[in-house]
Amino acid sequence: MTYQIVSERRSTGYKVTSPQDIYSALKRYSSSKKEMFLSLTLDGAHQIIRIHIVSIGLVNRTLVHPREVYRTALLDNAVSLVVAHPHPSARHDISRLEPSPEDIEVTRRLREAGQVLGVDLIDHLIIGKAGFFSFVQHGLLDPASLD
Repeated sequence: MTYQIVSERRSTGYKVTSPQDIYSALKRYSSSKKEMFLSLTLDGAHQIIRIHIVSIGLVNRTLVHPREVYRTALLDNAVSLVVAHPHPSARHDISRLEPSPEDIEVTRRLREAGQVLGVDLIDHLIIGKAGFFSFVQHGLLDPASLD
């Protein structure tokens, strides 16, 4: 019998300057057998405040609501936010990292909610053991400055 511990990780001093930095911080979640939705709260210098597991779902989907994503950002006094989720089917196949229409829609909703709250959504990554898909790098999300 195995147990997965749901946790928040506090990471001080780790600055996010690229999607690769985000992937490095989240790589431990890339082999998840269930979909989960993660958020990284960032301070004004784009250092990670915390990594939060927002939700854990099924093998191929999880529920995501802006209220739950931004609750942790507001409690952490975050200036910006990065969200991510593993695609369990992409653990060994990078071609399966492409976003679904639902992934694109939830990203749009999260960006809009962040604009209202004053917490910038920096990027959304889909992660797997073989690599990652960045919404910003693929033109699906307008880039926010990481400088």
